[in-house]
Parts: sequence; structure tokens; C-alpha cells
Amino acid sequence: MNTKKLTRAGIIAAIYVVITYLLAPFSFGPIQVRVAEGLTLLPIIFPESIWGLFIGCFIANYAGGMGAVDIIGGSLVTLLAAFITYKYRNSLIAYLSPILANGFLVSIYVHKLAGWPYWYTVGTIALGEAIAILIFGLPLIKYLKTKFN
Repeated sequence: MNTKKLTRAGIIAAIYVVITYLLAPFSFGPIQVRVAEGLTLLPIIFPESIWGLFIGCFIANYAGGMGAVDIIGGSLVTLLAAFITYKYRNSLIAYLSPILANGFLVSIYVHKLAGWPYWYTVGTIALGEAIAILIFGLPLIKYLKTKFN
């Protein structure tokens, strides 16, 4: 990875952390809208953002209070969603992968930690992810496509 791409990945990680911390009351728990997850669409344009998103999520999850399972699990789910977004960047799957991955996978442990039913937690996390993707991520990608494509 060249210096420009490495720098971009680092900046994306930092932005992810800052957004998550600034909006911490909304970024964690079984009902969340983690606005920074809108950045998981960036691999559509910048493949190097995959690792920036992973590192940013890993650092941000330290503040979440859900412990190692979220630090590792949540970060790996973001990594998975970012890889799928990149692989299917020219299809609807790119936009759905963060919503579905977080909804179904993060809920595996969040529902147990919160004491909520799994399917209810899937719904709340997927809805929050959809809000982040549609309100923040989609306009960001549309704008960046005009500048970088």
C-alpha cells in the first residue's frame, strides 16, 4: 500500500473514531445509530478504507462498555461488511452488507449482553445501521463519486 492510501486509511480510522466518540450516546448498545458506520460504504471508491474502518471500529469499541466481545466481534463484523462492500461495489449488495452483517452478527452477542430477544435486537441494530447508511453513507458516496470517479 502506498503512502497516499495508507494515509487515507489512517484518516478514515480517525474519522470513524471521532464520529463514534462525539455521538457516543447513540453509538453503542442494543438501540444504536452509529453514524460512523455510514463510512462502511467507502470501499466502493477506496479499497484501502477497509482496513481504516476495521482499525477505527476497533479503537472506537473501547468506549462502548461491552468489553472484548464487542471490541473484537464488532470490529470483525465491520471488516467483513467492508470487504463485501468492496467485492460487490457495483451492486445493491454493497449497500446492504453493512446493514445485514451488523444486524444479524452483532446481535448474536448484543442480545445476550442486553438481555433482549435476538430477533428484536436484529431489528433495532439493522434499523440503526440502515439509518446510518441511508442518511450519512449514501449521500457521502454520491458526493465522493463526483470527485473521484
